[in-house]
Amino acid sequence: MGTPTLPDKEQSRARSADGAAGPENTCGTTESHLGAVPLSPALTQARCQRCGAVLEVQCQYSEYKRNPQIKTHNIRGKEPQSEKSSAGKTLSCVTPAGRYERKQALSAWERPRAAPARSPAEPSPAEPSRTEPSPARRSSAEPSPGPARPGGPEGSARPRPAGASGPRSGPGMGERSAARREDTARRLARFAALRGAAARPGELWDVVVLTAADAAQAGAFREQLAEKLRREQLPRAVRYLVCADPPGPRIGNGGSTLHALRCLEEQYGDQWTSFTVLLIHSGGCSQRLPSASALGKIFTALPLGEPAYQMLELKLAMYIDFPRHMEPGVLVTCSDDIELYSTGVTEAITFDRPGFTALAHPSDLAVGTTHGVFVLDPCSFSGKGGLEYGSCCRFLHKPDVQTMRQSGAVCVRRGHPQLSSPGSCGDSAVASECVYTDSVFYMHHSTAQQLLQFYKQMGTLGCEIDAYGDFLQALGPGATPDYTKNTSNVSKEDPGLVAVRQQLYSLLQGTALNVIVLNNSQFYHIGTTQEYLFHFTAESKLRFELGLQPVAFSIFPDSAKTLDQLSIIQSILEPGCVIGPGSVVEYSRIGPEVSVGKGSIVSGSYINFSVDIPSHCFLSSVSVKMTDRVEYVTMVFGVGDDLKKCVKLLSDIHSLQFFGVSLPECLDLWSLEASDQLFSSEGTHLGLWTARIFPVCSTLSESVRMSLNMLNSVQHKSAFKLSGFQLLSVEEMLTYKDVEDMLKFRKQIYYEICLQRQKEKSDYRMNGT
Repeated sequence: MGTPTLPDKEQSRARSADGAAGPENTCGTTESHLGAVPLSPALTQARCQRCGAVLEVQCQYSEYKRNPQIKTHNIRGKEPQSEKSSAGKTLSCVTPAGRYERKQALSAWERPRAAPARSPAEPSPAEPSRTEPSPARRSSAEPSPGPARPGGPEGSARPRPAGASGPRSGPGMGERSAARREDTARRLARFAALRGAAARPGELWDVVVLTAADAAQAGAFREQLAEKLRREQLPRAVRYLVCADPPGPRIGNGGSTLHALRCLEEQYGDQWTSFTVLLIHSGGCSQRLPSASALGKIFTALPLGEPAYQMLELKLAMYIDFPRHMEPGVLVTCSDDIELYSTGVTEAITFDRPGFTALAHPSDLAVGTTHGVFVLDPCSFSGKGGLEYGSCCRFLHKPDVQTMRQSGAVCVRRGHPQLSSPGSCGDSAVASECVYTDSVFYMHHSTAQQLLQFYKQMGTLGCEIDAYGDFLQALGPGATPDYTKNTSNVSKEDPGLVAVRQQLYSLLQGTALNVIVLNNSQFYHIGTTQEYLFHFTAESKLRFELGLQPVAFSIFPDSAKTLDQLSIIQSILEPGCVIGPGSVVEYSRIGPEVSVGKGSIVSGSYINFSVDIPSHCFLSSVSVKMTDRVEYVTMVFGVGDDLKKCVKLLSDIHSLQFFGVSLPECLDLWSLEASDQLFSSEGTHLGLWTARIFPVCSTLSESVRMSLNMLNSVQHKSAFKLSGFQLLSVEEMLTYKDVEDMLKFRKQIYYEICLQRQKEKSDYRMNGT
């Protein structure tokens, strides 16, 4: 028999009592714990979903619901105090009130390490740390297993927090993955209780900053944030700030970081230096996942939650434990990656050191070549336990394997990871190897102030700098200025880049780079169409650990025909439609005579006519407003088409492929002439992103029909004239996008689903009586 969670009535009482102001890192001396989650089959321990405190529970399994006896946990190390709850009361604890007491409690970097509650989290051949479906910069997805329906045998006896759904384990999902799933579910449950609620002071971020590429994108972000707050989908009492990059040349995520610091000072004055800030890099045009281009990657929908979560909510949920253990400063992360991790029940991730502090994840050497790699200090690293605090000698940015070995970054896994000597080759037959790679990093407020002063002195950057490569490579005692002249990993080399790098190196040289090693952690990237499809529809670790569902907040009749894995997110599907395996449908209406092939993406579309959408098709609709009326354009590509590729000369456009066919051949079928006027970009950026090939239509469904006719003509080598239409490129779609109309379409779907849910609840009650 599985271990029970708290009774539903107790959990609801805990939630109703929650929300009052209180201490940052506890539930307070009088407040009840929020749905405490049992941590052992014998119910000897439970963990509060809000404050994370560990409770000692002394009771028999059969008597748990009636009369639990609680030994409350005191984080200052005093003896636990017993407290017997009466009927109807929830678990509570006696813990010190007030903000996190760093002066009275030892820093996590100094206090003795607690014994790990789980086995060490070193990767094993059966469960590789990170492998990739495509060589993306920050990708960390595992290879796709064979097709199977979502679900699987119950493979874990560990209790799960309320809100966890789906199988406890699945094919290839080991104990470490199950532990990550359990801790992830706890964080999601805690965040769910705070949606629309007023958090206690210090419990959540003081400010959440979203960066945007320009003023238009910033406006779209603000509009979506306002709607989320109105629907109570985000915690209240958190400041949400959108910072648009300054006009002019692109400044990269490093430049966006510096500019965001300036925005914080302008908005909040000197007060910002006392804030805990979450800075999410959200700008950019998302060329590798164009369905996120118009409204932003941070608002990418996930097949999770009711209503469906977006990446913003997931980021807030996954980092929900951080602010309570953080000195004022800035945590920097990206909007298209997910970090899942598990630690011991008494372990907390603490950001309280000067300089920089980065999370580190065990990864295969091949993954290290596309990420940042830490050269750890052997004196501060043992490779044991789930969490370790250490220091980094040097940071390598996308190094080759030889550089990793020569620098001493490679660890050998023998029972637990151990650093090999610099220059050693290792023996893969005896033990596997790994490196520790980057994800998010924290800047202490004093360091952030230094960078802000640097940015003020610079005035205008004039080049793209990288927050990872150009900040972190200057840190640690082993850093050298050699990287400042290495532009091999730069997509566009600006004339002033080397000079800016050298100035940053001079500024940051000697600054500490602290590392928090998360041995049981996984880094996932969903920034490309292939990664997006794999993680949302295949039997992936992310799908298992995050509890992703085949159908999330959608009207999906039982009579609708489906095949194998799929992902339906906030959409309405009518009976009779067919969705192929491995496909994702989001924010769309699909009619009864529609068949979607396998491995396809349909986003923001209305399809009310009979059509067979081919396999591996990418279809996404955008509302545009070029005059005073709203019109519609639908982009269509193959999911493997390279929208970032561009050429300089018209004579070279034959290398551009549209659904596996050269662009000149497609243009002939569409009666379009290859000329400079065909492309919206100025200069030499000729590619699928800038090709004016998509017809503007008066209705959403008609725009879908026209674009699918384009694709059909290419597949069947039949003519379809586009010469009579007004045509836009994807680049122009984003310029003319009408955010209000796109959100209006999503709202219509949202409210229709809500009405359906209410009707289902009403029918259930009537049938129950």
